[in-house]
Amino acid sequence: MTRTRENEGSVRMTPDTKQRENAPTAGQHRLWSLFAVAAVVGTLFFVACREHDQGSAKNSAAPDAGTEGRVVPVTTATVERKDVPIYLEGLGTITALRTVSVRARVDGQLDKILFREGQQVHVGSPLAQIDPRPFEIQLHQAEAALARDNAQLHGAKLDLDRYAAVSEQNLIAQQQVDQQRALVGQLEGTVKADQTQVESARLQIVYAHITSPIDGVTGVRLVDPGNIVHATDASGIVTLTQLDPIALLFTLPEDDLPRIAKRMGETTLEVAAINRDGDSELGRGKVMLIDNQINTSTATIRMKAELPNHEHKLWPNQFVKARLLLETQKDALIIPAAGVQRGPNGTFVYIVGGDNKAALRPIELDILQGDLAIVAKGLKPGETVVVDGQSQLRPGASISARPRPSSSNAGSTGGGGPAHGPKPGPSR
Repeated sequence: MTRTRENEGSVRMTPDTKQRENAPTAGQHRLWSLFAVAAVVGTLFFVACREHDQGSAKNSAAPDAGTEGRVVPVTTATVERKDVPIYLEGLGTITALRTVSVRARVDGQLDKILFREGQQVHVGSPLAQIDPRPFEIQLHQAEAALARDNAQLHGAKLDLDRYAAVSEQNLIAQQQVDQQRALVGQLEGTVKADQTQVESARLQIVYAHITSPIDGVTGVRLVDPGNIVHATDASGIVTLTQLDPIALLFTLPEDDLPRIAKRMGETTLEVAAINRDGDSELGRGKVMLIDNQINTSTATIRMKAELPNHEHKLWPNQFVKARLLLETQKDALIIPAAGVQRGPNGTFVYIVGGDNKAALRPIELDILQGDLAIVAKGLKPGETVVVDGQSQLRPGASISARPRPSSSNAGSTGGGGPAHGPKPGPSR
């Protein structure tokens, strides 16, 4: 660089010097290069994102464009007429038809236990024996007193006959005859009292031999031989429970009471005991009675049924589901309950037209029974209704129908859930 001093303390720049100082440096060249690259990359990224959004919009719009024309796969079932049993279901508890706590009726030492725990016994089967010897002694004493008083009565009667014969001849006073007649009466009363004592002593001996008063099953032995038992003991010797037949106590909503009472006046109602899982029937019997009052806290009515229990599947205090057969509806128009839809205008179904088009059909339900729907109005036997896939249907939609398997075409008529409340119909 050339500098010229014109004056002291000043420096003059030549044109070459100015050109060199105004020229860009190497660092500035690199900075501008980076800016240029960044601008190019941003432009390319913006273009790519825009093309991606446009492609996504086209892809998302493509299915909607073809929805109206696509065929919807559905499952169908045929409207049928069948006899449908109408069931009412409630919760129940198994109870023993009879329960007896066997206690001693006389005081004494328990000599023998004549049963096994859990044994099936019958009326009159021996259960236990109390030492009978004290009662046998009482019997002998009573019999001796009876024999003595009988002898005295016999002698008094003979004397009365003699006195009566002599009195007719006026050889003795009438008062003596009357006194003898009174003595005979007293002795007759004494003999009757002796006979009562004999019968009581014999009864004590019978009570010393304890037998079963019912047919049932023995429980846990509550006292062992050798103990002194009393008629006032609270625990007793054993508890007998009658298991066959057995009783079922169950409850149903009070709203069902009018229908139940009406049917019970016409016929005997049948009830089944179902296990807690609801998949196995444990017993079936007849309804015996309806309780004479409604439980106001639960709004239910209690009923009692008697069930045969030969296989002992039912046990006292067992919790079960009770299924009451109220009636059998003849020639009911039925479809699977899965086919029934509900909308703002009431219940409806989709039916399959001859051109494989879906058509909406309003219906009126009579009752829902398990997985069956009994239709009162709106359908005819032989029509085909959609039971699966309705959520994708609109009136006039093309469908590809696949019949429901025949085993479940009309649902199950043996299970039956509760059928409570008024008949449902279209809401308005």
